[in-house]
Amino acid sequence: MTPEMSDVTRAKHGRPVHHWRRDVVELAALFTAVAVADGVANLIGHGPGGPTLLVISALVLAATAGFHTWWARRHGHAPPTSHTGARPAAGTRSAGPSGQQGDDTDDVTDTGALWRMRTTVKDEPGSLAALCTALAVRRVDILSLQTHPLADGTVDEFLLRAPGVLEAAEITRAVSQAGGASTWIERADAHDLVDAPTRVLGLAARTALDAAELPLALRQLLGRCTIRSLPGTPAGGGRGPEPVPVEGVLEDTVMRLPAPEGGVLTVERPYLPFTPTEFARARALVDLDNRLGPRIPGGKDVLTLPEGNDITVRRVDTGDLAAARAMHERCSPRTLAMRYHGPVGDADRYLNHLLSPRFGRTLAAQTTSGRIVGLGHLLWDGDETEVALLIEDDWQQRGIGGELLGRLVAMAVEAGCASVYAVTQASNTGMVAAMRGLELPLDYQIEEGTLVITARLNAAPAPARRPYDPALRHLGNPAHRD
Repeated sequence: MTPEMSDVTRAKHGRPVHHWRRDVVELAALFTAVAVADGVANLIGHGPGGPTLLVISALVLAATAGFHTWWARRHGHAPPTSHTGARPAAGTRSAGPSGQQGDDTDDVTDTGALWRMRTTVKDEPGSLAALCTALAVRRVDILSLQTHPLADGTVDEFLLRAPGVLEAAEITRAVSQAGGASTWIERADAHDLVDAPTRVLGLAARTALDAAELPLALRQLLGRCTIRSLPGTPAGGGRGPEPVPVEGVLEDTVMRLPAPEGGVLTVERPYLPFTPTEFARARALVDLDNRLGPRIPGGKDVLTLPEGNDITVRRVDTGDLAAARAMHERCSPRTLAMRYHGPVGDADRYLNHLLSPRFGRTLAAQTTSGRIVGLGHLLWDGDETEVALLIEDDWQQRGIGGELLGRLVAMAVEAGCASVYAVTQASNTGMVAAMRGLELPLDYQIEEGTLVITARLNAAPAPARRPYDPALRHLGNPAHRD
């Protein structure tokens, strides 16, 4: 039996398929032949006409053999009348319509791993070809390539698909042998398959819609980096950062750009120097943000509290500074001290910074008359993200803080943050309860008399609360929201 036929006669789990009808016929033929032979022997030994019986026996045996041959040719190796689920062994290929070998869709194949790699080569003919040849020898496919010209060479940035068994060290070793220097490599994902111009345009569109998106857009543009925006006049007073030229400053792994509305925007990536091309892209994105000025998306979300009052949740910025200060005046000194951890008289000085979309996102809870009764802040703090709540005394213990916090955390999840932290006091039972209500893994740490609660967003699903979406408007009891 040929290998092809053996595959056809195997079931899904690789066990042979026994054709019982053929076995029965073969056994019947064998028994018939034995019985005829025994009968012939008895007749020849005990009766007349021996030669005649021998001829008759020969004819019967010949007929039996002929019948067996005919049956075997018709049924022995015939394919099954219906699909049995049999398929070639993993890794084999089946012939296509044109006779060429094609991939079997059921085969288990190695889809490979995606890598982002950057290396520096000499700016001379043949240097890139040598790199491509070294990668091709190891069956590494180049999906995209960007070049960053330098004064003493060229930085080539690759998106690669390599066999899954190929380690990063082997790839960098091959690149080094082909003339690459200062090679850096890390795992990539499907988002990196988008070409650079399309990605930059998408980031520009996000930044144009929301000023709070600038740090997130820069991080997606430049990879893992730390971004800090220092205001020209610090909220707590004192001297601001040294100003930078309009064109910005590039210093190896650090770039400093003039922040919108004054101040300095610092971007640091210790593990990989910035190229002039990256610096130009970041500068263009910051310049776009500066030209558009402060802006936040519109829209609102209307909630019905358990006692029946309607509360509107919306994004706010420095244009709502007067209403936020009025809420401060209605809050008790204890409530303000729980929030700002300092002299109550200094609370108003921080509002302009907190409401600025340059440093994060702020949600406000408003009554039907337009009075702000609660503020929730999501603040970009370098590589970390802080959440903070302030609820007016008369509106505490009504679920407003939990609603604001749930939406802030949903924003952090959408922004790709790994965790959020809240700085409070152990006596602030409302904030502690709101953090626990997220149903996320929490870490507690005491620092200089304050309680720091960190919620890990990448260790559990996002909270069940609906994230704030400025394009939607909802009515109803929050307890019934999906």
